[in-house]
Amino acid sequence: MQRNAFKWIVGATLMAAAGLAQAWPDKPITMIVPFPPGGATDSVARAVANKMGEQLKQTVVIENKAGATGTIGASQVARAAPDGYTLLVTSLAPLVVAPHLMKLTYDPARDFTYLTVAVQTPNVLVVSPRIAPMVNNVQDVLKLLKSKPGEFSFASSGAGSSDHLTAELFWQKTGTKGLHVPYKGGAPAIQDLLGSQVDMSFQNLNAVLPHIKSGKLKALAVTGDKRSPVLPDVPTFAEAGVSGLTVYAWQAVVAPKGIPADVQAKLSAALNAAIKDPAVSKPFTDLGLEVVANSPDAFAKFQQQESARWKSVIQTGNISVQ
Repeated sequence: MQRNAFKWIVGATLMAAAGLAQAWPDKPITMIVPFPPGGATDSVARAVANKMGEQLKQTVVIENKAGATGTIGASQVARAAPDGYTLLVTSLAPLVVAPHLMKLTYDPARDFTYLTVAVQTPNVLVVSPRIAPMVNNVQDVLKLLKSKPGEFSFASSGAGSSDHLTAELFWQKTGTKGLHVPYKGGAPAIQDLLGSQVDMSFQNLNAVLPHIKSGKLKALAVTGDKRSPVLPDVPTFAEAGVSGLTVYAWQAVVAPKGIPADVQAKLSAALNAAIKDPAVSKPFTDLGLEVVANSPDAFAKFQQQESARWKSVIQTGNISVQ
């Protein structure tokens, strides 16, 4: 009798768990964006959320939790219940850069379930109107930097950002040095670049494309492994004579570690379907972004490679966020 009762309890428990899994999602999903509204990561999150909500027939809510290079929002998601209702949409910084620059309350390799890299974009070396008449290609920039080491300024959206680390990698690969000028975000950095308060910058292609198209900024090379379709006349750094400078900024989606396998599969499928939908992907590609929408396994492997790479750049350059 006791054995039958035990079997009944186990069976009921399994059936209840199966029912819960099948019901997912039965309430709104929250996407945490660890940066202020209006930036590239926020824009990606909102575009994907709308289409993902249609896929899952459920509301997807965006919550901006900015601060500490994205690590405040990332910490919140790492601590969230692993039920598939809280996601992090983030740039590379909290996952592969911040761990090598500051003490964190989470471990990117241990505390997240990797879902997909949504989009990526190369950086582009652009020069200010003051510098533009002096340079026509990357080799001209190298001559300038070698003539006055550490004097020509490179703007970035902040210490440890993709544009900052790309400049550091460029200096390491070419044996040159510039003056890093960090800003609180990409917008003020670009404004001072346009006004020639700073000389050069490795900006995300999508952020400066309108200024390149209008002729306000001169683009010299892109950090992609191939030329960008939106700037077909601008060479890659490999074509310009600098190897080892293939760099992409990217936005991706992760969940807390431990979400059920079937929920992970549903999330991954819904996210990638949303990202690839033409209504979402075309506005991205028009700006120079590239759709990735890869698998969880491919993303996890990519995260490890990126983390190791930027750790090396940070250590070699003795970079800090102070």
